[in-house]
Amino acid sequence: MIVSWNWLKQYVDLDMPLAELEQRLMMAGLNHEDTEEIDGDLAVDLEVTSNRPDCLGHLGVAREVAVLWDKALKIPPAEVQEKGPPVEEQVRVRIDCLELCFRYTARVIRGVKIAPSPGWMARRLETVGITPINNVVDISNYVLMECGQPLHTFDFGRLEGSQIIVREPKLGETIEAIDHKNYVLPPGTCVIADTNNPVAIGGVMGGAATEISRTTRDILIEAAEFEPVAIRTAARTLNLHSDSSYRFERRIDAENIDWASRRCCELILELAGGQLCQGVVDVGPAPPKRKPITLRLDRIPRILGIDVPVEKVRKILTALGNEELRAEADRVEVIPPSWRRDLSREIDLIEEVARIHGYDAIPQDVGVPMVASTRRPEDRVAQKVRGVLTSLGYDEAITLSVVDEATSQAFSPWTEAEPLASIAPVIRGADRLRLSLIPSLLAARRTNQSLGNADAELFEIARVYLPRGKKLPEEQLTLGLVCGAGFTEVKGAVETILAALDPAAKLEAMPVQFDLLDSDRACRLTLDGNVLGYLGEVGPEGLKQFELRQPATIAELRMDELIRVAKLVPQYQTLPTYPAVTRDLNLVVDETVRWADVASTVCAGAQAYFEDLAYVDTYRDEKRLGKGKKSLLMTLTLRWSDGTMTNQEADRIRDEVVAACGQAHGAELRA
Repeated sequence: MIVSWNWLKQYVDLDMPLAELEQRLMMAGLNHEDTEEIDGDLAVDLEVTSNRPDCLGHLGVAREVAVLWDKALKIPPAEVQEKGPPVEEQVRVRIDCLELCFRYTARVIRGVKIAPSPGWMARRLETVGITPINNVVDISNYVLMECGQPLHTFDFGRLEGSQIIVREPKLGETIEAIDHKNYVLPPGTCVIADTNNPVAIGGVMGGAATEISRTTRDILIEAAEFEPVAIRTAARTLNLHSDSSYRFERRIDAENIDWASRRCCELILELAGGQLCQGVVDVGPAPPKRKPITLRLDRIPRILGIDVPVEKVRKILTALGNEELRAEADRVEVIPPSWRRDLSREIDLIEEVARIHGYDAIPQDVGVPMVASTRRPEDRVAQKVRGVLTSLGYDEAITLSVVDEATSQAFSPWTEAEPLASIAPVIRGADRLRLSLIPSLLAARRTNQSLGNADAELFEIARVYLPRGKKLPEEQLTLGLVCGAGFTEVKGAVETILAALDPAAKLEAMPVQFDLLDSDRACRLTLDGNVLGYLGEVGPEGLKQFELRQPATIAELRMDELIRVAKLVPQYQTLPTYPAVTRDLNLVVDETVRWADVASTVCAGAQAYFEDLAYVDTYRDEKRLGKGKKSLLMTLTLRWSDGTMTNQEADRIRDEVVAACGQAHGAELRA
């Protein structure tokens, strides 16, 4: 925001040195970028953060100066004489899209004389970087830079049907804007139209058909409030940005619309003549009332570390425009002004007190009592997961939430719906919100391999975006793994994560089919009947698709399931007193029998003596085992809690386990 020194003096006395003004405004939140002398004036460039659109006009900056130096703020009264016929007889206004345009007001002035602007106005506009055009257009720009409310003036004689209709565009509808370029209006754009044609892109730019020219005699003054996201989307889609769209994107002061309209009429009547019609056409609901905020005075020293006198606190808040409802010994209740939408909580008021009182008034070594906040369960689980995976040799990756269409279609285990598409891609081609972390991690592994880092084992904890019809998408927190090891190693990593969160958790696996994965080495993982995630080796086509030269295995898990089973309170268990006994089992079973089912039977057969079961190998040989047979080699660990287990007892338990496997799976103990 470029501020003219001479212009600013119209609203507040500037008897301080320029350097002091720049320094104090910077300390109050308006960072000073540069100051340039232009034709006897000073153009002061201030950085205005997105939460302070009230400072995108000279009056907003003047208000800050008035509060910081305890000076009077002089706001023009915007008084007008309405000598023409009732405006309702001249123009009709209709809003067909209240979700895009909250409010629209119109005033009409007849008999204006278009001419160059006076020198003082032209110089002020040039100082802030606006090229003068003519008195009427310059006045609308002047009021914009004065108070931050965008306005638009139409040649009323060119409005067909003397009507304004605020609507969405028709299919394929176009408009020639005042930059004399044609634009196809995309759906969702707010269009200002007359009876037949669009005459402006609402909140962005006016149309050439109704722009003010030398032949203009009657004008319509628009002052409105548009939906910020719609304005931002339209400006980016059309690549058409303006001073108006910049301010509408950040939301304007809805209660200032009528003042800006009257101020514009006041200056037009003064500099261009004409007769103002009586009244104003005002369509749309009134702005909602602001809710009161209570500031507990004892919170100020607790948060800032210093005492600020109560009277000064009240003075700062009222000077900033807050309406004081109640002031008691321990608290102050105020209603924030309409131009400060960023004030909604107690801490916002404390910040206002701090910046106006002066951050430099807070000593560097002041003691501020602080207590660490309690971390959420999801944060604690994520920390444990990170600890396990980094100890296993994985590195954490961070990838973009948007991908291209081909990447999005590569793997989508959580939904069959089409991904949500963004209008403006983050990078070229990346316009789909991801449905899975795996494609991005595989792409990251490919990049690592191309740079000579072939052993990049990666994981990421991030959100995927699952469409839910017209509702907002489900933002599922997900853990993704990509590793060069095989299926069993990655399954072991998943089991290690579960062991760290809940040693008693029982993981089950069921075969599953995905185009990306090897059909014989892929499964769905479940916990207590709930889907935990998916695991599998990338098949030949998947490796080719992602240009991977070496094998890769993936896993993707739901973090909410890990959070559900996690036992975050450390559990104590005494160390075993008596030694363990191991027995190797070599069971011959049919090829269709799953390891998980055999393991479950072994664990159940060992009963209370079971401690651990370790998978060793799978052996296949038709000559020795028979067709359709395989041999599962495993090691069973047994232990008594109240004595030393004898070999005879261990053999008995082993025989019971073998018998149970034979009954359940037709297993035979291989000699």
